[in-house]
Amino acid sequence: MYKVEIKLKQILDDRKITQKELASLSGVREATISDIIRGTRTVINFNHLASIAEALEIENIEEIMVLTKLSD
Repeated sequence: MYKVEIKLKQILDDRKITQKELASLSGVREATISDIIRGTRTVINFNHLASIAEALEIENIEEIMVLTKLSD
């Protein structure tokens, strides 16, 4: 089994961008961004992820998400 981790909080902290600013830049609701950061969003809309990546000028999706294998 695998787990997908979205590294959005780290990216925002590194770039000193607030969730509100990212929402404005990406067109994704601030509540949605907050859910992604907290890990409470069980389904990720790929359009949202693409909009966030574009707003943050991320070309390699591996910069924003990590796939890790969980122990059996």
